[in-house]
Amino acid sequence: MVAPEPVASPGPGPRPEPGAGASGDGASDAEQVRLRLAIAYDGTDFNGWSRQPGLRTVQGVVEDALGVLFRRTGTSPRLTVAGRTDAGVHAVGQVAHFDVPPAALASVTRPRRGHDSGSDDAEPPGVLLRRLTGIIGASDSDVVVTAASLAPDGFDARFSAIWRRYEYRIADSAAARDPLDRHRTVWRPRGLDTERMDAAAHTLLGLHDFAAFCKPRAGATTIRTLESFRWRRDADGVLVASLQADAFCHSMVRALIGAAVAVGEGRLDVDAPAELLRAGERTNAFMVMPAKGLVLTEVGYPDDHELEIRAAQTRARRRLNVQVDDEADAGE
Repeated sequence: MVAPEPVASPGPGPRPEPGAGASGDGASDAEQVRLRLAIAYDGTDFNGWSRQPGLRTVQGVVEDALGVLFRRTGTSPRLTVAGRTDAGVHAVGQVAHFDVPPAALASVTRPRRGHDSGSDDAEPPGVLLRRLTGIIGASDSDVVVTAASLAPDGFDARFSAIWRRYEYRIADSAAARDPLDRHRTVWRPRGLDTERMDAAAHTLLGLHDFAAFCKPRAGATTIRTLESFRWRRDADGVLVASLQADAFCHSMVRALIGAAVAVGEGRLDVDAPAELLRAGERTNAFMVMPAKGLVLTEVGYPDDHELEIRAAQTRARRRLNVQVDDEADAGE
């Protein structure tokens, strides 16, 4: 990977991404306030995160709700997300941000008569969260905005992130098969050797070109740092993989899981995934696993004073044509 050249740090305060904070009142970027959202969703009935014409997506549902909330202000908030999950992938720790003029935020979060103005949820982020939840649906919804806060200076949901963490669940012949978990657990008819799978996972850690485990995308690098990859069984015997990296390229998580499953079934040797990694080419030696077992569990960020520096470094890599495509991939 080419090391990025030093980039001058931008000025203080949040800087919206292109298209973020679009409004009808002519407010300039300098007059925007940035909100951070935590989002969870069941990806079963979504066509992924990214808005697509005529399709139901997580971004579309949340942005439509924001549009309803802000419509009288002439503002149409647009979300920037930490990881654009594909169709069928779930999340409990997704992070996004949007920008709006302060006057618009004040308008939609003004306390109603009789509300306790001294309570925590009477602050603008709390009011926004409560009203946004009312629009999306307070119960029986497959997407929930779990938290809202004013973003610290320099925060960018995508470019400030330093790692993403995912889990993948598999119920093999030795595990209890709970029908209530059928949308987030993949069932396998054969028994899997957890120790072999965990040993193979450890051989893949570090900074590598993961071309053998990524679906090619024009202009996107496949160089990643896999910081953690381990397997365990939960109390019901379900195998749970936990993976953490600075970012994941297209199909990388599900391909890594597929290679480990092939090891666990005895179809590949423990050192085979590392050999495939070094070969650097896509192979049919293993199956890319289904989307429904994959969950984005957490996104990591540096301390507040380092947020702007991290975002500048990530943008610098993009300007150098080393594109970091932060997708937690699912469907093909």
